[in-house]
Amino acid sequence: MDAGEQWVTIAAVLLGSVSTHLTTYAMERQRKKHELVTRWDSKKLEAYEGYVDSVRSCIFLAVQLFEHREGLRACEMSEPDMLVEMSAAGRLRGRAFERIMLLGGDDVVEAGHDLNALALKVDWQANGRIGGTLEEWRERHRAVFRGINDFHEAARSDLGVDGGVTGEKHPERDLLLPPAQREAGEGS
Repeated sequence: MDAGEQWVTIAAVLLGSVSTHLTTYAMERQRKKHELVTRWDSKKLEAYEGYVDSVRSCIFLAVQLFEHREGLRACEMSEPDMLVEMSAAGRLRGRAFERIMLLGGDDVVEAGHDLNALALKVDWQANGRIGGTLEEWRERHRAVFRGINDFHEAARSDLGVDGGVTGEKHPERDLLLPPAQREAGEGS
């Protein structure tokens, strides 16, 4: 083997080594990037789940207070105790929303802001800060659940989840109830 062939062999070995190194580096970088995305998606899912749970807890407490104040349903807890519990739940909702602000995409954060505004109207009518009729209460209640659905849609999109929770395949549930139950506000 002459010197020229040896140089070609050495160059081929070096080229093979460099290409193997670059390929391994690129694959490792992609693997780490995928792990990071997966880790953040997991954190986002936890944040989205916790936020919706805290919003729903606030709504439940607001309904309990509203029904008590309006004489629609008796409650074992006193009104001041219910107000204290609502206040604590509101603080938890605020803390949960802070996680949304840190982890969520732009559309999720905006949907969260909108949902907070709707939820506050429910809270305020329940505790008497704003007035309203029973029909206005029901409409606020339906609006906040539409806001939850909007938040779900934004969160699903942010996480790359196919499908949706609204649209033709998912009509508003209270429209599926018989007219008497719809008028009574059941299903909202």
